[in-house]
Amino acid sequence: MKRRLKGYGLGPLVAAMALGGVAALWTWTAPGNPALWPASAAEPGVEVHVLDNGFHTDLAVPRASLETRAGPLAEAVRSLPPGDWILIGWGDARFYVDQSPIGDRLPDGARAFFRPGNASVIMLDPARRDPRDLVADDRRRSLRLSTAGFEVMAAHIEASLDLDDGQARIAAARAGDDARFFASHEHFWIGRLCNHWSAGVLNAAGLPARPLRAITSSEVMATIERAQLDTAAPRD
Repeated sequence: MKRRLKGYGLGPLVAAMALGGVAALWTWTAPGNPALWPASAAEPGVEVHVLDNGFHTDLAVPRASLETRAGPLAEAVRSLPPGDWILIGWGDARFYVDQSPIGDRLPDGARAFFRPGNASVIMLDPARRDPRDLVADDRRRSLRLSTAGFEVMAAHIEASLDLDDGQARIAAARAGDDARFFASHEHFWIGRLCNHWSAGVLNAAGLPARPLRAITSSEVMATIERAQLDTAAPRD
């Protein structure tokens, strides 16, 4: 009887430790890099925007800044139709590309969320309009990256590409749409969603981010807000 009582007493302790571990992961912040963020007042930096449609985030990047780089990401951008800005996003290779009514895609959405190993794509979409005109102000956050931060961020995006002989390969396209979807070697599922990817991109640029909490687009936007509040004065 004493042994049973003693063993039973470990249950609450184990549960508390498990809950503590989950809480620690939930609140954990991947540190930023002060060598990359914020941009120095002495350098022009690169202005980028994060756009939020309510559940998904895209990054809007000056096309010229991407094209001046070397490598497969720059080559992929050069292959796109005209547009001064490139919208960059990541998602499931089927669900992300499909534009049919959301109600018709619920079974596929469940597949994308809960089946491990789903193929994913990086969207590169040339935009002829300024990102400030694409969404309402409350759905956009703008930030000026350092030149070094932008380069590390672009390299992080490029590293997600699934290359074929060193070249990005198109995995999907939509009829009548300038967007191209390039194969990514990462896998989409509930533990690695589009907003997790966006938060990782911002963290690569030097901003602190909370990886696990970036399930929602609002957390990605909050990542930028917190970073800007913490660095209200530019580095000299």
